[in-house]
Amino acid sequence: MTKDGGFVNDGVSPELDELRDVAAGGRNRIAAIEARERERTGIPSLKVKFNSVFGYYIEVTRAHLASVPEDYRRKQTVANAERFVTPELGEFEQTILSADERRIAMELEIFTALRATVAAASARLLALAARVAAVDTLAALAEVAHRSGYCRPEIDDGGVIDLADARHPVVERLAAAGAFVPNDVRLDPTAEQILIVSGPNMAGKSTLIRQVALAVIQAQMGGFVAARRARIGICDRVFTRVGAGDNLARGESTFMVEMRETAQILRYATARSLIILDEIGRGTSTYDGVSIAWAVAEHIHDRVGAKTLFATHYHELGALAAQHARVRNVSVAAREWKGEVVFLRKLTAGSANRSFGVEVAKLAGLPPAVVDRARAILRTLESDGGAVGADVPRPVVPAEAETHGQLGLFSTVAAAAGVPEPAVADVVARLKAVDPDELSPRAAHDLLTELAKKLT
Repeated sequence: MTKDGGFVNDGVSPELDELRDVAAGGRNRIAAIEARERERTGIPSLKVKFNSVFGYYIEVTRAHLASVPEDYRRKQTVANAERFVTPELGEFEQTILSADERRIAMELEIFTALRATVAAASARLLALAARVAAVDTLAALAEVAHRSGYCRPEIDDGGVIDLADARHPVVERLAAAGAFVPNDVRLDPTAEQILIVSGPNMAGKSTLIRQVALAVIQAQMGGFVAARRARIGICDRVFTRVGAGDNLARGESTFMVEMRETAQILRYATARSLIILDEIGRGTSTYDGVSIAWAVAEHIHDRVGAKTLFATHYHELGALAAQHARVRNVSVAAREWKGEVVFLRKLTAGSANRSFGVEVAKLAGLPPAVVDRARAILRTLESDGGAVGADVPRPVVPAEAETHGQLGLFSTVAAAAGVPEPAVADVVARLKAVDPDELSPRAAHDLLTELAKKLT
């Protein structure tokens, strides 16, 4: 910035403004010299010009050479005029050559003086900035509380979190007017320490548990809360394990990241903490996931004592309430109506008995054939107690389609290229027998080359 200048506004220093004008070519001063010399000499065609050879000069046409003053020094003769220089123009040219350097130096001097003045008042300015920031924050909190109908929370030293008609402050703004469904939530370390929140995808479990965490944060920062009424016991920290994401840079899977974050929560949470857990154990097999989720909930109940909202699809976790005194089951209601799932968004007592996963998949746009097949498999799994095997009914398809389904892309290639079907079948068998994770890049290349030769 200091190298090129340009950081001081016009009008700060008249001397600096003049230097800027001169450095830019001094048009005003040139015009003034030209007007004065015309009046002094009586030569109406007199002009002050510039070129890179002579710099600034005065040009007079031949018709007026007799009126040229003695202090003009002839510099060059051209076709219809003579060119002259004067001591004033020479001095002005030197001024222009040094004006830019002087301008930058003067700007730096002005800036340095201003910086020293500000530094001398830094303590007062920082205190003022802090007060202005506090006023700005409080005004913003007050405005959003007024516009959105927030309530003033009751803050105490107890451990209870009791919210009536709580809402999510962001989601309700994105939803259509009146579409967001508020819910009552109560957490009590002596009676309702852990809420196991079940319900189908898209029902609103994640929104519900997050809005409780946001209510605690809003209240303890001095803001109003998105609820009709709120009583909140002071929490030392809010721990969250939500969302899904891997850490490719460290070679960690989604499940590993989830377990690391859960471990941190169990290590540092206290009885004064609020814990928000969303789908713990979903990144591994069902039995492993249920076991981990169950053990985590038990550890929080028996050893940590933190108030916890635990959203899950594992219906097995509903049995925790029967074995542990301070665990309660709640669910976000959903109903099936004429083959469609309807999300009621309302928190009810008890555990959900259905996940509505197939219906949600249908809403997401899966092909009807896939949805119908999923329903058939689900019925078989439910009737067999979760066993998967040869008893799962196969859909009835034409023989031609069945063959195509087995050979896939290779049958199409074979038909188009005239490759014998046995060769295609051999390629398919080889591919099915390969474990890609066990192949080196070189082995994979060799295999691909070999299979390509069989097909061509």
